[in-house]
Amino acid sequence: MSILIDKDTRVIVQGLGRTGVFHTDKAIAYGTQMVGAVHPTKAGTTHTFTGETDHTGVPGRPDSYEVEIPIHATVRESVAATGATASVVYVPPPFAADAIMEAAEAGVEVIICITEGIPVGDMVKAKRYLEGKTSRLVGPNCPGVITPAECKIGIMPGYIHQKGKIGVVSRSGTLTYEAVHQLTRLGLGQTTAVGIGGDPVNGTNFVDVLRLFNDDPDTEGVIMIGEIGGTAEEEAAEFVRQEMTKPVAGFIAGTTAPPGKRMGHAGAIISGGKGTAAAKIDAMDAAGIVVAPTPTDMGQAMVEALG
Repeated sequence: MSILIDKDTRVIVQGLGRTGVFHTDKAIAYGTQMVGAVHPTKAGTTHTFTGETDHTGVPGRPDSYEVEIPIHATVRESVAATGATASVVYVPPPFAADAIMEAAEAGVEVIICITEGIPVGDMVKAKRYLEGKTSRLVGPNCPGVITPAECKIGIMPGYIHQKGKIGVVSRSGTLTYEAVHQLTRLGLGQTTAVGIGGDPVNGTNFVDVLRLFNDDPDTEGVIMIGEIGGTAEEEAAEFVRQEMTKPVAGFIAGTTAPPGKRMGHAGAIISGGKGTAAAKIDAMDAAGIVVAPTPTDMGQAMVEALG
């Protein structure tokens, strides 16, 4: 099994500009069912994707593909025409929050927003709009979600992933890839890897994903990758301590970052004496999480946690 997405997930892309076209092509090559697109100025046309198949996605597929995707003016139209249950947002920052809300209004089950640089005020509005809705938002400013050999939604390199038994959840895109690569080399593989993004206001959080992995019978352990800023890691550690029944390994980025200095992500900043790496590591240690001292030790920390 997996969480959030699988081989049957039908996906539309919101924002079929240069970035959207590039990553939609990679998703199709991997085997993802990309079934439609939303771009108001291109509505009523189609976009044809052709290329060589990425066999790390779905083994046994033909060596090449040609997929024609219809483009619609609105998400509601695209969902009605394609039966899509997920969307990926590559819309530019000034309009991305509206795109998220449009997808939620159309009843899209999983909305994955890759866009970086969305104004915080816009995301506050979008998050309030999502309250009470059935849609789940992953991101923004995230690499996306992948269930190896089934479905890839986002900007992650597909070839480093391998179907397996470890769940991965991370605020950092590049550290997600590093953890995944280590798990693949160790032969553990992944059930699903989820990048939740590094912005101060986002959709799905650590606890949400940990709960999904805890309920997934095929996930035998989880790697949780955090960073300085906020209290999400401490809250996740408390969930692990009280409710998690599976072993968890972890890593915190930013141990050398000085207070008041933003590190990479908009949310990665120590302010008001809160959000330090030391506090997060202490919380994880207290919860029984095996904490990797460096990024190169994440896979080995998972091996240790599994016992």
